[in-house]
Amino acid sequence: MDALKKELKENLIEQLNLEDMTIADIADDDMLFGDGLGLDSIDALELIVMLDKSYGIKLTDPKEGRSIFESINTMAAYITENRSK
Repeated sequence: MDALKKELKENLIEQLNLEDMTIADIADDDMLFGDGLGLDSIDALELIVMLDKSYGIKLTDPKEGRSIFESINTMAAYITENRSK
């Protein structure tokens, strides 16, 4: 699970062009949206694409995304349970 969380942080930084951040800047339980990393709805779309391309997970319900993209911990747990790649 720790390797997946590190991979997620690396993917986040790369996919969302967070060039001024390192994986050490992102705690596993940091909120990704709002007061946490401050991601927005465009970033959410990028995360949905990343889940599909990297892990074979297709999100169809936008409300589901809110709980999945809460933090690195919630993303890692969801990917572990649902990945096809």
